[in-house]
Amino acid sequence: MHNQTQHEYDQVISQCRALFLAKTHDYGTAWRILRLPSVTDQLYIKAQRIRSIQEKGTQLVDEGIEGEFVAIVNYCLIALMQLRLPADAPLELDPAEVTAAYDHEVDLTRQLLFAKNHDYGEAWRQMRIESITDIILMKLHRTKQIEDLQGRTRVSEGVEANYRDMLNYAVFCLIKMGVSA
Repeated sequence: MHNQTQHEYDQVISQCRALFLAKTHDYGTAWRILRLPSVTDQLYIKAQRIRSIQEKGTQLVDEGIEGEFVAIVNYCLIALMQLRLPADAPLELDPAEVTAAYDHEVDLTRQLLFAKNHDYGEAWRQMRIESITDIILMKLHRTKQIEDLQGRTRVSEGVEANYRDMLNYAVFCLIKMGVSA
């Protein structure tokens, strides 16, 4: 199962990466203007739309939930890149630098996935997409609370761990929806 998960994970990330890089070509690094709480709110909007569509069973905007999960992956990576950039980093970054940063954050998050997957025995494969959506929303509420506390927590792993978990959960949903096929 490990090799299958690795292959599926890489395929999903490859699709997310291709979209991210295409948008970087079109928009540059406009996302740099976003402060971390704004990125968290963008993630919340995406996850809340998924849950709304799941609950209603219909949608009025012709954009499926697959695209929203891809957006969650990419916004989590934006958040992780923003965490590493110095406060005085320029708004516009070199595309090669952005690509390298994206790939670095994916590598770190992928390592976390396989460590947890080993310990949890791929339990995510038995979960419902709706449950995973709820977990993403819970992690967003946690992240917002940590941000409101300005990072001063007592026992929390912090926002970085939450972004990495949400990214991996979104990849799981995309795998379960057959996006990696």
